[in-house]
Amino acid sequence: MKIEILSGSPRTSSLTHRVAVSLQQMLQQRTEHEIGLIDLKQHILPPMEAVFASPDETPAKYRPLADRIFGASAFILVTPEYNGSYSPALKNLLDHFPKQQHKVFGIVTASPGALGGMRAALQLQQLVFALFGIGSPHMLIIPFVDKKFDKNGALCDASFQKSIDLFLEEFLWLAEKIADEKVPA
Repeated sequence: MKIEILSGSPRTSSLTHRVAVSLQQMLQQRTEHEIGLIDLKQHILPPMEAVFASPDETPAKYRPLADRIFGASAFILVTPEYNGSYSPALKNLLDHFPKQQHKVFGIVTASPGALGGMRAALQLQQLVFALFGIGSPHMLIIPFVDKKFDKNGALCDASFQKSIDLFLEEFLWLAEKIADEKVPA
């Protein structure tokens, strides 16, 4: 199974990118699945004008990204909270590749504030349904993210590991069940 983690902030010093890197490392240690990380700093798409319905229908410049998006079995969306919502860059990327039918989505939000991006998480749930995705019910909400992960993505707050473990366990359980259902008998 291929899992793509979308690091949803194009900011150079993104705090949520630290989380995405940490999740990638943890998943690579726990599972044999292929774990990719799509960093929106490296994939700047123009404002949404055209939907890319398949890799073949995607402009050559974005085809490697399209191959990864369409080739993924599941996604983990990692975003900061921007003005009470998720990252506009993440929304723009997902608008370019809109129908992800029967793919599982894990939602991770983070903020230096006390709510950890809860408002963004709730809005992302609605977006996942609009993409025809299957949202993992257990989200990872990270308050005070700047105190929990260092600049290299290492977890600094050991007490938060239990929350991460539960999120990953529930996400993987659902993603693996859905992937098993897709395999022809």
